[in-house]
Amino acid sequence: MALCLKQVFAKDKTFRPRKRFEPGTQRFELYKKAQASLKSGLDLRSVVRLPPGENIDDWIAVHVVDFFNRINLIYGTMAEHCNEVSCPVMAGGPRYEYRWQDERQYRRPAKLSAPHYMALLMDWIEGLINDEDVFPTRVGVPFPKNFQQVCTKILTRLFRVFVHVYIHHFDSILSMGAEAHVNTCYKHFYYFIQEFSLVDQRELEPLKEMTERICH
Repeated sequence: MALCLKQVFAKDKTFRPRKRFEPGTQRFELYKKAQASLKSGLDLRSVVRLPPGENIDDWIAVHVVDFFNRINLIYGTMAEHCNEVSCPVMAGGPRYEYRWQDERQYRRPAKLSAPHYMALLMDWIEGLINDEDVFPTRVGVPFPKNFQQVCTKILTRLFRVFVHVYIHHFDSILSMGAEAHVNTCYKHFYYFIQEFSLVDQRELEPLKEMTERICH
């Protein structure tokens, strides 16, 4: 029997503590505006558009952090079904395999299990969004010139979480009664990256058919 969505997503199963926005800051106000639009039931395509007069980097920053929290939570609910035995390779079906590369331990693309890849990914993103040089929070401190390129890399890798969850753990999504919730999160993410051209279209290929079906 499917569990209540509220019960499923109330569990503290995130990999990391949620990144929050400081009350009183411009980004907190943007976050509240974005959340209010989501709860109002507006069309998701319109929800992701840059509000008049707002800074695009602030808007992207708010969404990157929010997507990190949401996708982290989604994967956290699947984590018990995603282990070294069930998912020895980080993949999206037989055609797509994702290898990990970073500037520290894995300087060359490394073939890793899905849970190992996910742990490194969440650590990496958390490090970036907590880095004041990348995601500045102080008033008057500008974003770095390569900010949108950094966000593209973050969002591209977060998309791979959707790919793995949908292709390898969809039965778990269904058994928890979480399909509608995950689909809504995916559509919100998809419309956002499309609105600002933040992820290369080739990266979207693994979920192309599903996307055409639910994001029409």
